[in-house]
Amino acid sequence: MRWILLLLGLTLFCSTADAQTAPLALAADATSGQSYSLSIQILVLMTLLTLLPAAILSTSAFVRIIIVLSILRQALGTAQTPPNQVLLGIALFLTFFVMSPVISDIHENAATPYMDGEITATEAFNNGVTPLRRFMLDQTRDSDLHLFASIAGLGDIATVDEAPMSVIVPSFMVSELKTAFQIGFLVFIPFLIIDLVVSSVLMSMGMMMLSPMIISLPFKIMLFVMVDGWALLLGTLASSFYL
Repeated sequence: MRWILLLLGLTLFCSTADAQTAPLALAADATSGQSYSLSIQILVLMTLLTLLPAAILSTSAFVRIIIVLSILRQALGTAQTPPNQVLLGIALFLTFFVMSPVISDIHENAATPYMDGEITATEAFNNGVTPLRRFMLDQTRDSDLHLFASIAGLGDIATVDEAPMSVIVPSFMVSELKTAFQIGFLVFIPFLIIDLVVSSVLMSMGMMMLSPMIISLPFKIMLFVMVDGWALLLGTLASSFYL
Protein backbone atom coordinates (compact mmCIF):
# COMPACT_ATOMS: atom_id res chain seq x y z
CA MET A 1 0.00 0.00 0.00
CA ARG A 2 2.90 2.35 0.77
CA TRP A 3 4.36 1.74 -2.71
CA ILE A 4 0.98 2.38 -4.34
CA LEU A 5 0.52 5.63 -2.41
CA LEU A 6 4.06 6.68 -3.37
CA LEU A 7 3.40 6.02 -7.07
CA LEU A 8 0.12 7.96 -6.90
CA GLY A 9 1.91 10.87 -5.26
CA LEU A 10 4.59 10.90 -7.96
CA THR A 11 1.91 10.79 -10.66
CA LEU A 12 0.06 13.75 -9.16
CA PHE A 13 3.33 15.66 -8.81
CA CYS A 14 4.25 15.06 -12.46
CA SER A 15 0.75 16.06 -13.56
CA THR A 16 1.00 19.28 -11.54
CA ALA A 17 4.43 20.03 -12.98
CA ASP A 18 3.22 19.42 -16.54
CA ALA A 19 0.22 21.65 -15.96
CA GLN A 20 2.55 24.53 -15.10
CA THR A 21 4.50 24.22 -18.39
CA ALA A 22 3.55 25.56 -21.79
CA PRO A 23 0.38 24.14 -23.37
CA LEU A 24 0.83 21.20 -25.72
CA ALA A 25 -1.91 21.95 -28.21
CA LEU A 26 -1.52 25.42 -29.64
CA ALA A 27 0.77 28.37 -29.07
CA ALA A 28 -0.24 31.93 -29.87
CA ASP A 29 1.85 33.77 -32.43
CA ALA A 30 1.57 37.50 -33.00
CA THR A 31 2.46 37.26 -36.70
CA SER A 32 0.74 34.14 -37.96
CA GLY A 33 -2.07 33.65 -35.44
CA GLN A 34 -1.82 30.19 -33.89
CA SER A 35 0.90 27.62 -34.44
CA TYR A 36 1.58 24.17 -33.00
CA SER A 37 3.84 24.06 -29.98
CA LEU A 38 7.17 22.26 -29.98
CA SER A 39 5.80 19.23 -28.12
CA ILE A 40 3.06 18.68 -30.70
CA GLN A 41 5.55 19.12 -33.54
CA ILE A 42 7.84 16.49 -32.01
CA LEU A 43 4.87 14.13 -31.52
CA VAL A 44 3.82 14.54 -35.16
CA LEU A 45 7.40 14.02 -36.33
CA MET A 46 7.78 10.78 -34.36
CA THR A 47 4.46 9.54 -35.74
CA LEU A 48 5.55 10.31 -39.28
CA LEU A 49 8.83 8.45 -38.73
CA THR A 50 6.91 5.29 -37.81
CA LEU A 51 4.91 5.62 -41.05
CA LEU A 52 7.99 6.33 -43.16
CA PRO A 53 8.51 2.71 -44.43
CA ALA A 54 4.89 2.50 -45.58
CA ALA A 55 5.20 5.90 -47.27
CA ILE A 56 8.36 4.81 -49.11
CA LEU A 57 6.67 1.63 -50.31
CA SER A 58 3.45 3.26 -51.47
CA THR A 59 4.54 6.60 -52.95
CA SER A 60 8.00 6.04 -54.45
CA ALA A 61 9.84 3.97 -57.03
CA PHE A 62 10.85 1.35 -54.47
CA VAL A 63 8.15 -1.20 -55.32
CA ARG A 64 9.08 -1.52 -58.99
CA ILE A 65 12.81 -1.72 -58.30
CA ILE A 66 12.72 -4.32 -55.53
CA ILE A 67 10.32 -6.59 -57.44
CA VAL A 68 12.47 -6.56 -60.57
CA LEU A 69 15.62 -7.29 -58.55
CA SER A 70 13.87 -10.19 -56.78
CA ILE A 71 12.73 -11.64 -60.11
CA LEU A 72 16.28 -11.31 -61.44
CA ARG A 73 17.67 -13.31 -58.51
CA GLN A 74 15.05 -16.00 -59.04
CA ALA A 75 15.78 -16.11 -62.79
CA LEU A 76 19.50 -16.55 -62.11
CA GLY A 77 18.73 -19.36 -59.68
CA THR A 78 21.29 -18.15 -57.14
CA ALA A 79 18.98 -18.66 -54.13
CA GLN A 80 20.14 -16.05 -51.58
CA THR A 81 22.83 -14.39 -53.73
CA PRO A 82 22.76 -11.39 -53.67
CA PRO A 83 21.35 -11.45 -50.12
CA ASN A 84 18.26 -9.52 -49.14
CA GLN A 85 20.28 -6.76 -47.46
CA VAL A 86 22.18 -6.08 -50.69
CA LEU A 87 19.00 -5.99 -52.77
CA LEU A 88 17.35 -3.64 -50.28
CA GLY A 89 20.40 -1.38 -50.32
CA ILE A 90 20.46 -1.24 -54.12
CA ALA A 91 16.71 -0.60 -54.24
CA LEU A 92 16.86 2.17 -51.63
CA PHE A 93 19.74 4.07 -53.24
CA LEU A 94 18.29 3.67 -56.73
CA THR A 95 14.97 4.92 -55.37
CA PHE A 96 16.76 7.94 -53.92
CA PHE A 97 18.41 8.52 -57.31
CA VAL A 98 15.10 8.35 -59.16
CA MET A 99 13.23 10.45 -56.59
CA SER A 100 15.96 13.10 -56.21
CA PRO A 101 14.12 15.72 -58.36
CA VAL A 102 10.97 15.21 -56.29
CA ILE A 103 12.93 15.36 -53.02
CA SER A 104 14.69 18.56 -54.13
CA ASP A 105 11.35 20.14 -55.02
CA ILE A 106 9.88 19.22 -51.64
CA HIS A 107 12.95 20.54 -49.84
CA GLU A 108 12.97 23.87 -51.68
CA ASN A 109 9.24 24.62 -51.66
CA ALA A 110 8.04 22.95 -48.46
CA ALA A 111 10.71 22.03 -45.91
CA THR A 112 13.00 25.07 -46.15
CA PRO A 113 10.23 27.74 -46.09
CA TYR A 114 8.55 25.98 -43.16
CA MET A 115 11.78 25.76 -41.16
CA ASP A 116 12.40 29.45 -41.85
CA GLY A 117 8.92 30.31 -40.62
CA GLU A 118 7.77 31.70 -43.97
CA ILE A 119 4.79 29.34 -44.36
CA THR A 120 2.53 27.37 -42.03
CA ALA A 121 2.48 23.60 -41.54
CA THR A 122 -0.61 23.24 -43.73
CA GLU A 123 0.96 25.19 -46.58
CA ALA A 124 4.17 23.17 -46.24
CA PHE A 125 2.19 19.93 -46.43
CA ASN A 126 0.33 21.07 -49.56
CA ASN A 127 3.57 22.23 -51.21
CA GLY A 128 5.24 18.92 -50.38
CA VAL A 129 2.39 16.76 -51.64
CA THR A 130 2.19 18.52 -55.02
CA PRO A 131 5.46 17.20 -56.58
CA LEU A 132 4.88 13.74 -55.09
CA ARG A 133 1.37 13.72 -56.52
CA ARG A 134 2.72 14.76 -59.93
CA PHE A 135 5.30 11.95 -59.85
CA MET A 136 2.71 9.29 -59.02
CA LEU A 137 0.29 10.49 -61.69
CA ASP A 138 3.05 10.35 -64.32
CA GLN A 139 3.57 6.64 -63.55
CA THR A 140 -0.12 5.70 -63.12
CA ARG A 141 -2.20 4.20 -65.90
CA ASP A 142 -5.49 5.90 -66.66
CA SER A 143 -7.33 2.58 -66.47
CA ASP A 144 -6.14 1.98 -62.90
CA LEU A 145 -7.02 5.53 -61.91
CA HIS A 146 -10.56 5.23 -63.29
CA LEU A 147 -10.94 1.80 -61.68
CA PHE A 148 -10.27 3.03 -58.15
CA ALA A 149 -12.24 6.21 -58.80
CA SER A 150 -15.27 4.11 -59.71
CA ILE A 151 -14.77 1.89 -56.66
CA ALA A 152 -14.65 5.00 -54.47
CA GLY A 153 -17.89 6.20 -56.02
CA LEU A 154 -16.38 9.29 -57.62
CA GLY A 155 -17.62 8.47 -61.11
CA ASP A 156 -15.67 9.65 -64.13
CA ILE A 157 -12.88 12.06 -63.23
CA ALA A 158 -12.66 14.90 -65.75
CA THR A 159 -9.01 15.73 -64.96
CA VAL A 160 -6.37 13.99 -62.89
CA ASP A 161 -6.12 17.08 -60.71
CA GLU A 162 -9.53 16.23 -59.27
CA ALA A 163 -8.40 12.81 -58.04
CA PRO A 164 -7.77 12.65 -54.26
CA MET A 165 -4.68 11.01 -52.78
CA SER A 166 -6.82 8.13 -51.48
CA VAL A 167 -7.40 7.17 -55.14
CA ILE A 168 -3.98 8.09 -56.54
CA VAL A 169 -1.91 6.00 -54.10
CA PRO A 170 -3.58 2.57 -54.74
CA SER A 171 -3.75 3.31 -58.47
CA PHE A 172 -0.03 4.10 -58.45
CA MET A 173 0.83 0.90 -56.57
CA VAL A 174 -1.20 -1.29 -58.96
CA SER A 175 0.44 0.37 -61.96
CA GLU A 176 3.87 -0.14 -60.41
CA LEU A 177 3.15 -3.83 -59.85
CA LYS A 178 2.08 -4.26 -63.48
CA THR A 179 5.17 -2.48 -64.80
CA ALA A 180 7.48 -4.43 -62.49
CA PHE A 181 6.11 -7.78 -63.65
CA GLN A 182 6.37 -6.71 -67.29
CA ILE A 183 10.04 -5.84 -66.85
CA GLY A 184 10.58 -9.02 -64.84
CA PHE A 185 9.07 -11.11 -67.64
CA LEU A 186 11.55 -9.64 -70.13
CA VAL A 187 14.41 -10.26 -67.70
CA PHE A 188 13.34 -13.88 -67.12
CA ILE A 189 13.14 -14.92 -70.80
CA PRO A 190 16.88 -15.28 -71.68
CA PHE A 191 17.63 -17.25 -68.51
CA LEU A 192 14.63 -19.51 -69.16
CA ILE A 193 15.99 -20.25 -72.64
CA ILE A 194 19.34 -21.27 -71.14
CA ASP A 195 17.57 -23.60 -68.70
CA LEU A 196 15.58 -25.21 -71.55
CA VAL A 197 18.70 -25.73 -73.69
CA VAL A 198 20.71 -27.22 -70.83
CA SER A 199 17.82 -29.48 -69.82
CA SER A 200 17.39 -30.73 -73.40
CA VAL A 201 21.11 -31.47 -73.74
CA LEU A 202 21.18 -33.40 -70.47
CA MET A 203 18.11 -35.40 -71.46
CA SER A 204 19.64 -36.31 -74.82
CA MET A 205 22.84 -37.45 -73.09
CA GLY A 206 20.88 -39.60 -70.64
CA MET A 207 21.97 -37.58 -67.58
CA MET A 208 18.52 -37.46 -66.04
CA MET A 209 19.85 -37.69 -62.47
CA LEU A 210 21.89 -34.51 -62.85
CA SER A 211 20.05 -31.30 -61.99
CA PRO A 212 19.93 -28.86 -64.93
CA MET A 213 20.15 -25.94 -62.48
CA ILE A 214 23.69 -26.89 -61.50
CA ILE A 215 24.87 -26.88 -65.11
CA SER A 216 22.93 -23.84 -66.27
CA LEU A 217 23.91 -21.59 -63.35
CA PRO A 218 27.48 -20.85 -64.56
CA PHE A 219 26.20 -20.13 -68.09
CA LYS A 220 23.56 -17.74 -66.79
CA ILE A 221 26.08 -15.91 -64.61
CA MET A 222 28.52 -15.73 -67.52
CA LEU A 223 25.83 -14.32 -69.84
CA PHE A 224 24.77 -11.76 -67.23
CA VAL A 225 28.36 -10.62 -66.71
CA MET A 226 29.21 -10.50 -70.43
CA VAL A 227 26.30 -8.18 -71.26
CA ASP A 228 27.07 -6.01 -68.19
CA GLY A 229 23.72 -7.00 -66.76
CA TRP A 230 23.76 -4.93 -63.57
CA ALA A 231 24.44 -1.65 -65.36
CA LEU A 232 21.94 -2.52 -68.09
CA LEU A 233 19.19 -3.51 -65.67
CA LEU A 234 19.64 -0.64 -63.21
CA GLY A 235 19.93 1.87 -66.05
CA THR A 236 16.76 0.52 -67.61
CA LEU A 237 14.94 0.70 -64.29
CA ALA A 238 16.04 4.29 -63.71
CA SER A 239 15.05 5.37 -67.22
CA SER A 240 11.68 3.61 -67.01
CA PHE A 241 10.34 6.39 -64.79
CA TYR A 242 8.89 9.40 -66.54
CA LEU A 243 10.35 12.44 -64.76
